[in-house]
Amino acid sequence: MRETPLSSAMLRLQVLSGHLRPGPPGPLADRARLRSSVCGAAVQDRPEDVVIVHGRRTAIGRAKRGRFKDTTPDELLSSVMKAVLSDVKLNPHKLGDVCVGNVLQPGAGALVARVAHFLSGFPEEVPVFTVNRQCSSGLQALLNIAGAIRSGTIDLGLACGVESMSLRSMTNPGDLSSRVTEVDQARACLIPMGITSENVAEKFGISREKQDAFAVSSHQKAARAQTLGLFKQEIVPVQTRMVDGSGAEVEVMVSEDEGVRPGTSMEGLSRLRPAFSPDGSTTAGNSSQVSDGAAAVLLGRRSAVEALGLGVLGVLRGSAVVGVPPDLMGIGPAVAIPAALERAGTHRSDQTPPNSARKLGIPQHKVNPNGGAIALGHPLGCTGARQVVTLLHELRRRNKRAFGVVSMCIGTGMGAAAVFEFPGP
Repeated sequence: MRETPLSSAMLRLQVLSGHLRPGPPGPLADRARLRSSVCGAAVQDRPEDVVIVHGRRTAIGRAKRGRFKDTTPDELLSSVMKAVLSDVKLNPHKLGDVCVGNVLQPGAGALVARVAHFLSGFPEEVPVFTVNRQCSSGLQALLNIAGAIRSGTIDLGLACGVESMSLRSMTNPGDLSSRVTEVDQARACLIPMGITSENVAEKFGISREKQDAFAVSSHQKAARAQTLGLFKQEIVPVQTRMVDGSGAEVEVMVSEDEGVRPGTSMEGLSRLRPAFSPDGSTTAGNSSQVSDGAAAVLLGRRSAVEALGLGVLGVLRGSAVVGVPPDLMGIGPAVAIPAALERAGTHRSDQTPPNSARKLGIPQHKVNPNGGAIALGHPLGCTGARQVVTLLHELRRRNKRAFGVVSMCIGTGMGAAAVFEFPGP
């Protein structure tokens, strides 16, 4: 039977699930077929590959209550931009472009990015721009730079993400047409994220108990990673100033994620009231946190990276952005991940986001192994870049060739995913 694009995608999903589930491998004939038809391009290194050189992030602060609450986004962004280039001793003149993901954009969008650019000591000859694809903005920044590299426009670029949810508000939707209520899907774009979560829980039978159990697991994983110092290599300590409870301005050093709660328990979460619907299941305890933070990732064409004597932390093997119903936007990763795997030509994923794991039957220890947004926080424009930084640092720590996926749902009904390979020692 001829293999159609759909059957090929389903094959990859079946193999992904089979590879990640405990149990014996399939028949040798199937394994041989998969090695030739699925792995194919993913094992070939080419001069034109888009590779990740390095990435760093700030700690993630609790919005309006944490130590970053008075720190402006340009300062957060500058701290990681400088750190990434300093770590690899790269002159910023070598950058062909800088893209910054940012959702709550003041100053017509580009002002924060360009100010951070100059605060970092980058030359005026290097351009910078911002992108807003809501929660995937940091990943979209990376995909935009990757596209410029693939097109031959640039050799090296810096992809960043930043958000201060302390200093900017999400409450104003802006100026919209009076006809927005006349089109069902347009009207659905106005549904609060919490209500879309309730819609997904109801449609797919995800109980309050399951959501709370996942939240407990997220905090346990993050607490373990924090205790073992697994985030230290990726976090840039930031010295900043904040106004304390007495109204005095004090200097603080921020070097640890603030949202992790090691004592989170099912009993404690069960006492929380639903946050968005009186009879709902989504609470402040099983939702992602509002947060402040920034991340930056240096990437380039493999041939250019090697010519400069820089190392390769990872390889971008495939990506996808898809549309889904706005009122069920949380399912975005379950649609985006198969599309990204199809484009990557790979069947293995050592780390996978939660929204697809239930559908694919992936063991929970493979999902956000160092905790996710429930424990670490979700600074909107930063998250996509932060995920890439955390993923590749964790794969490098494991010190063997492996693949991983980053993914997220996107407000107004979309999903994004990207597949990365760590090449091994």
